[in-house]
Amino acid sequence: MTDSFSNLSLAPTLARAVAEMGYESMTPIQAQAIPVVLTGQDVMGAAQTGTGKTAAFSLPLLQRLLKHENPSTSPARHPVRALVLLPTRELADQVAQQIKMYAKYTQLRSAVVFGGMDMKPQTLELKQGVEVLVATPGRLLDHIEAKNAVLNQVEYVVLDEADRMLDIGFLPDLQRILSYLPKQRTTLLFSATFSPEIKRLAGSYLQNPITIEVARPNETASTVEQRFYAAQDDDKRRVIRKVLDDRGIKQAFIFVNSKLGCGRLARSLEREGLKTAALHGDKSQDERLKALEAFKKGEVDLLVCTDVAARGLDIKDVPAVFNFDVPYNAEDYVHRIGRTGRAGASGLAVTLVSPSDARLVGDIEKLIKKKLDVETLQLDTAPTGPAPEKWGTRAEDRPRGSAYEGRRRDEFDPRDALDTPRERRGGFRPAPVNRDPFFSKPYEASSANVSPSWDAVPKAPRSSISANIKPKRKVAALFKADE
Repeated sequence: MTDSFSNLSLAPTLARAVAEMGYESMTPIQAQAIPVVLTGQDVMGAAQTGTGKTAAFSLPLLQRLLKHENPSTSPARHPVRALVLLPTRELADQVAQQIKMYAKYTQLRSAVVFGGMDMKPQTLELKQGVEVLVATPGRLLDHIEAKNAVLNQVEYVVLDEADRMLDIGFLPDLQRILSYLPKQRTTLLFSATFSPEIKRLAGSYLQNPITIEVARPNETASTVEQRFYAAQDDDKRRVIRKVLDDRGIKQAFIFVNSKLGCGRLARSLEREGLKTAALHGDKSQDERLKALEAFKKGEVDLLVCTDVAARGLDIKDVPAVFNFDVPYNAEDYVHRIGRTGRAGASGLAVTLVSPSDARLVGDIEKLIKKKLDVETLQLDTAPTGPAPEKWGTRAEDRPRGSAYEGRRRDEFDPRDALDTPRERRGGFRPAPVNRDPFFSKPYEASSANVSPSWDAVPKAPRSSISANIKPKRKVAALFKADE
């Protein structure tokens, strides 16, 4: 088995692109998977995240599709021959970019379709014809129903990060998509973890697959240093700051469990002077792509994200990953820490454990079959801003403005609200507060012997008839009553 790309029998156009990208030695998954895929057999591959699975299936697929390449401009001469399905938009976009780089010296066309974007540009690209289609399941079904994508000539199907697609409920969509494909095809399934559900999926749609496992399933990379620190929720930001300062870390991922917590933490770190961006499912696709691009360029130091960014994102030289929240699903821990220590580089994974996280840590220990020691980190720096006992435990709950610095709740004067940032911007002008000292004096009784003012009001004569009863109306009599 060869370990160098130069020893593979790749076409000159593919070999040239691979050489330009700096690929020399193959990773274990590439060395085992590429020769098997070149033979056209189904593959069920398990490898740690960050080990080069994309090249392991892309290069042999492109090699086998070269027999279909042609310079024709007719869309009919460029039907979809290979379909790559991925769980998230970011991962789909990343894989599509890599495939374009591999195929840039060939006449094979590729395209990517995913949600959160206008369908019209994607439709125009599909109508022109593509051989390799990268897609997320939901948006692909939209194009199938709109008759924009015809899959009756697909020869190769790749299910990448298949366990994640099952976790987020894509199984019905996958079944519908696979029903549109020819029965005779090559199916490749790649995942960092193997669950019973994945094995059932493989048994349903793969024909006599070759199983490739370059590492024990669910094993974490040996190049990642894993640390677990005990921390109360109020101290977690301080722990992150201390680790960043002590280790001299410039960039890191910070994972949280909820979209709301992601936004709050990003704002809190931004107020502490750190260049921060948030990435979660409620962000528009344009915002998500901009946040990733800014992080790649070094314009953002900390990328606070949910598990939408835990799978497959290949950002080189990320030195650390912080789990602000212990993941609910133990398998997500393997994927989260796989964002660092990629391609043989070293990395640091720090997980902050609160007292209520004992069961979740136990689940991680069972999954990776390793005893985890929860350490205590000595915090030698005082928290910035007002103390927690003054205004609450969260920075979001504390009022902002110089009038509040160092003030307790019982020292708060509503008149000091004039110092808030909104009024300083000049948009809102509240009514002036009357600060006449007369209204601050205590009550003093008058020395003159004067009767109260209410005694001077003359009292109305008391009547035996209630004021609510109207008197009988007098009417002139037409006839005099008999006496």
